[in-house]
Amino acid sequence: MGRDLLQRNKERTSLTKGARESEPGPDGRPSVAPVQLIDFGQDADGHWLAILSCGHTQHLRHQPPWQNRAWVLDSTQRTTRLGQPFPCGWCTAAVAPSDTEKER
Repeated sequence: MGRDLLQRNKERTSLTKGARESEPGPDGRPSVAPVQLIDFGQDADGHWLAILSCGHTQHLRHQPPWQNRAWVLDSTQRTTRLGQPFPCGWCTAAVAPSDTEKER
């Protein structure tokens, strides 16, 4: 019985969280490049959307005090943010810890 318990022990090493580019993409392959902000658009209600290099979009609302993004309202400030890294919530959710828990 003691031998069975030792064989089922799957220990994982403790690692610090590395950079985003070292994490695999949703399909299991390593990401090629970090996600960048490539364009802006507006939805049907007139709210601004960030169009990202990964193909996803994200709303950029300026609704103080909850969301303070005054730069979204100014076209000059929006233009200066083009090409900059942008955290994509959809890509992060695709590589959630719940997906890696299935290995156990």
